Amino acid sequence: MRIASFNVENLFERAKAFSLQDKDAARVVLEQYARINDLFNEPAYSEQAKAEMVDLLGKLGLAERDDGGEFALLRQNRGRLLRRPLGGGTEIVASGRAEWIGWVELKSEPVNELAMQHTAMVIRDVGADLQAVVEADDRIGLKRFSAIALQAVGGNAYEHVMLIDGNDDRGIDVALMARAEYEIVGIASHVDDADAKGEIFSRDCPEYTIATPGGERLVLLVNHLKSKGFGSQSSSNKKRERQARRVAQIYRRLVAESQTKVVVLGDFNDTPDSPPLAPLLARTDLRDISAHPSFTSDGRAGTFGNGTKGNKIDYILLSPPLFERVSGGAIFRKGVWGGKNGTLFPHYPTITRSVEAASDHAAIYADIA
Repeated sequence: MRIASFNVENLFERAKAFSLQDKDAARVVLEQYARINDLFNEPAYSEQAKAEMVDLLGKLGLAERDDGGEFALLRQNRGRLLRRPLGGGTEIVASGRAEWIGWVELKSEPVNELAMQHTAMVIRDVGADLQAVVEADDRIGLKRFSAIALQAVGGNAYEHVMLIDGNDDRGIDVALMARAEYEIVGIASHVDDADAKGEIFSRDCPEYTIATPGGERLVLLVNHLKSKGFGSQSSSNKKRERQARRVAQIYRRLVAESQTKVVVLGDFNDTPDSPPLAPLLARTDLRDISAHPSFTSDGRAGTFGNGTKGNKIDYILLSPPLFERVSGGAIFRKGVWGGKNGTLFPHYPTITRSVEAASDHAAIYADIA
């Protein structure tokens, strides 16, 4: 059995801000987007909050028109947030969240067609029986990708495609594709999991219970933990630690229920030695596939970007009964550009520039006897 994880970075559409070559500029747009929506959700708008809203609307290009921004647009579905006097300027007229319904939305654009093709080629060549997909758009889109794009490059469509819509308001979800003989016999969502500080998961931590051809059962917990992309480093780290702690709790509960064959996988957005991931990596008995003697290393520990040690952020963690049965594993980089000129490691020859890469993430897989 081969289990794989791959952050495809959106199959069909992604926020236009991500197309900026200047990653810091993209991060600023995302931070402004997140901040203004947080302000909108305040029960009552103080004068200070209104002033910050006006400032952020200007920075996002929305001061003069709801659809005036290059990377964002303002939705005012019911009630009014603001007025724009003929003499110029922007005035917030709503006094709180209850007076209007709306939000700022990121504009999106289609993913490069070759990039989508190369994503399909990665999934084809990895050839997993159970393929976790991070940053899928929606279930129907993923099912069509499997049926059309994957088959167009000579791959076989997955018979089981499952995605539970998560908490990310950009529609970035985690999903699972499985071969016919690996039936998904149970699903549990954790979108509503909360602690004293509120909602835990940025997307979800779905539990997929799989019946294998040999009659065994295993559970996959697919994750996309809080990124470092926007928000302060401190707040991002705290959120990621809360998520890691909750995943560890779910894992321990499964083991207590005698479900000992568990896989925790996905994009964790942090390194193995990071304090935020310690509840999951250091304080459970889960084992990283890359630590197994049968894992084939290409000399690069990382899974993101150039594959440096500091870019090891994608994981397949196995419970001890599964780790004991590992027969192999590797990081598959042929869909990644690699370096400024794409020369750090081999990639598909049809990738001639970075925008055509399948993803900035390499796929990672584990083979289990």
